[in-house]
Amino acid sequence: MWKRKELKKEAKKVVRKNYWTIIIVCFLMALLTGEFGTSILGIWQSEDSMDPNYVIHYEIEEAQIERNDETEALFSQENIKNTLNETQNKIAKTIEANLNSVTKSQKYIFKIWDAITSFRIHQIRLGIFLCISAVITLAFTVLVADPLIVGGKKYFLEAREKSNIKMGIIGEVFQKEHWLNVSIIMFLKNIYNALWYVTIIGGVIKTYEYRMIPYILAETPKIERKEAFSLSKQMMQGNKWNTFLLDMSFFGWYFLSVLTFGILSILYVNPYNAATMTELYVRLKKNTKNEEK
Repeated sequence: MWKRKELKKEAKKVVRKNYWTIIIVCFLMALLTGEFGTSILGIWQSEDSMDPNYVIHYEIEEAQIERNDETEALFSQENIKNTLNETQNKIAKTIEANLNSVTKSQKYIFKIWDAITSFRIHQIRLGIFLCISAVITLAFTVLVADPLIVGGKKYFLEAREKSNIKMGIIGEVFQKEHWLNVSIIMFLKNIYNALWYVTIIGGVIKTYEYRMIPYILAETPKIERKEAFSLSKQMMQGNKWNTFLLDMSFFGWYFLSVLTFGILSILYVNPYNAATMTELYVRLKKNTKNEEK
């Protein structure tokens, strides 16, 4: 059985021996893929990332503004936010954004839903715009962001063994023989996860069940889809709750990051978190192999 303290101890060693390179890698991951929630303002942290239906909510509010019987309900959430002071608002927004970041890789699904809603309320131009936006977001996610996430896992796996690992190792996932397979499996992972979120609890469970897929792809990018999902499920069997507790153990760091406007995340928390999760993968992989013997 693995322990949180042991994982974090080993993670700190990895961060220390590759510190500046790791910072750059994590910064790029946050900027281009949305990893690490709202630690920086990147492609995935635009205004509507605070709420996947941001545009639609405001369009609906404008369309129904004259309906007095619904005005109070539409703006009740906003009134609550107005009662908070500036610091409380920042903390609330950060927590909200980090919760939404769980489904950041399925952002194009929210955009498609927004587009459908736009057509329903006769906002044709907005609907067309959101359709185009969804296609662009889908293409970027599948072809660039998801492979980069796998490349980031590859970097951290290598960083465990050596110092001064070159960042170019991230790009190995884009090799012709790897790119398509990695993109397809990550795309299916995101789709399955999004569908499971319809059941709410099922989505949370599957998020943890699929947790190791990017690491598995980082080590074996040619692996078949069924085997990747099966291995991740096997590794997370009986480990979901403890992994959740491991995630929660970083909450204090996230709170401190809010107080430093994300600077602490960039300089320490993101690398520390990523290295710890890599240690978790290595430990689970080792335990699974031992069980098979």
